[in-house]
Amino acid sequence: MKLFVIAGEPSGDRLGAALMAGLKTLDPGISFQGIGGPLMQAEGLESQFPMEELSVMGIAEVLPKYLPLKRRIRQAAEAALASGAGALITIDSPDFCLRVAAIVKAAQPQFRTIHYVAPSVWAWRPGRAAKMARVIDHVLALLPFEPPFMTAAGMSCDFVGHPVVSEPLASPAEISGLQGQWPLILALPGSRRGEVVRLAPVLGQVMERIKAVHPMARVALPTVRGVVDLVRDLTQNWPIQPMIIEDAATKRAAFGAADVAIAASGTVSLELAANACPMVIAYDMHPLTLWLMRRAALIDTVTLVNLVSETRTIPEFIGARCRADLIAPEVLRLLAEGAGPQADAMRQTMVRLGMGGEAPGLRAARSVLRHVPNGGIDHG
Repeated sequence: MKLFVIAGEPSGDRLGAALMAGLKTLDPGISFQGIGGPLMQAEGLESQFPMEELSVMGIAEVLPKYLPLKRRIRQAAEAALASGAGALITIDSPDFCLRVAAIVKAAQPQFRTIHYVAPSVWAWRPGRAAKMARVIDHVLALLPFEPPFMTAAGMSCDFVGHPVVSEPLASPAEISGLQGQWPLILALPGSRRGEVVRLAPVLGQVMERIKAVHPMARVALPTVRGVVDLVRDLTQNWPIQPMIIEDAATKRAAFGAADVAIAASGTVSLELAANACPMVIAYDMHPLTLWLMRRAALIDTVTLVNLVSETRTIPEFIGARCRADLIAPEVLRLLAEGAGPQADAMRQTMVRLGMGGEAPGLRAARSVLRHVPNGGIDHG
């Protein structure tokens, strides 16, 4: 069997790679076409074009790239239709992926479509689920409370667990290589260029305030290949020069060794929770995008640890509050006092996301094969 798989950003690439590995375990003869990053390519995908072209977020940010993205949408849809695949699997990146699925469904209504990562209709724009149901047959949900929202809109949906619960953690030996008598701070300005441009200057100002209290503090900054040059440029004048990390092993060690993290909003908060690393969330975006999202918001927090644990222990500095004079005191407090209530919230989050059960990539693979016509063997 052949599947056409699309991911549009690094988090989707990780999901796609784990799903592909699970599918190959259950059906060794399976093959893939589509669009993905280095992890999916390592699992056997030959990407139609560089995935980084799709890593754009926000209404105002997308507008300048609308025409090139529109061409890539058409290209991806035509490739899917010509592939002879048993299903189209789109992973997150709904602005791109659901447009591809719409073209595919319009041309071949019987073409099976599966979307991995349920839209956050519990957070904003609940009508997205009904709109998505016009072009998607089945959904793979990362969060345990999402399936009822999807099934109410007319799609089938399985909670498959969040991949963060099965990602490897650093060994004590790896962690000890980064630990020391001086605080280690994780700076995580995001994986998209727009995020990095907005957050890096703010984080640099935070480091100035931290250095005044902890002159020997160290900073680790894990990043991805698509923005590493930009990160180097924007951090060269930080008062604490960061150790810029690109490889996965050193990133794991930094997450395990860090005393505190300052992170962009997103799944990175779950990675930090898996490592029991205290955190603050800082995020900014184009004012128009922020205004539109706030008008549509149904929740009072954007941090997944807060949502899954049903607490509000992770502090957030969003939009106009994304300022060094507000962020730095909270970072310094965590350095002085430790995780406190955050520790319980992080543990609870991991349990609710499936820690201790079957790997999410394999659970997702079983769900896919149950919902692909003529999927072959019984997959449980």
